[in-house]
Amino acid sequence: MKHIIAATTAFAIGFSGATAFAASHSPMNPMVGGAEMFADKNIVENAVNSADHTTLVAAVTAAGLVETLMGAGPFTVFAPTNAAFDALPAGTVETLLKPENKDQLTKILTCHVVGKAVLLDALKGMIADDKGTHPVPTLGGCTLQATYEGDMVKLTDEQGNVANVTIADVMQSNGVIHVIDKVMLPAM
Repeated sequence: MKHIIAATTAFAIGFSGATAFAASHSPMNPMVGGAEMFADKNIVENAVNSADHTTLVAAVTAAGLVETLMGAGPFTVFAPTNAAFDALPAGTVETLLKPENKDQLTKILTCHVVGKAVLLDALKGMIADDKGTHPVPTLGGCTLQATYEGDMVKLTDEQGNVANVTIADVMQSNGVIHVIDKVMLPAM
């Protein structure tokens, strides 16, 4: 866990000046992890400020995906919280953060990223059009299955794990983030 905090701190220091005094934000954009999210900042610039996503930021850094997620996009990121990572079997996160496991970590993380910006209402429309379940292909080659009950959108990974979208439509300059409560895993 010290490795996660150290990596996150080093990463956040590099971007804190860029995000601390952001000039504008959308009042429609929700707070995430106790921090304002700014629609004129990219996914990484916003994520480093969320206290609920320090493990995700450390993982993105370890996987070498920072530049990609700062790129033009557009991207949709289903962003697991620290609690979602904590729910994995003991030692999983620490093991994945080791340099020798970078490929596996990259695969898992890119199974949370879609190569276009998809807002929740649009996703719900696709689910309805597909009669209740819509396949969501990710940049990692995984296909998540999206469903919804009432207002709650759910994603099922290739291992049958189900995540709920807990905060939707967090607009970014290069896409959108949807906060989820589970880590999505590829088929093994």
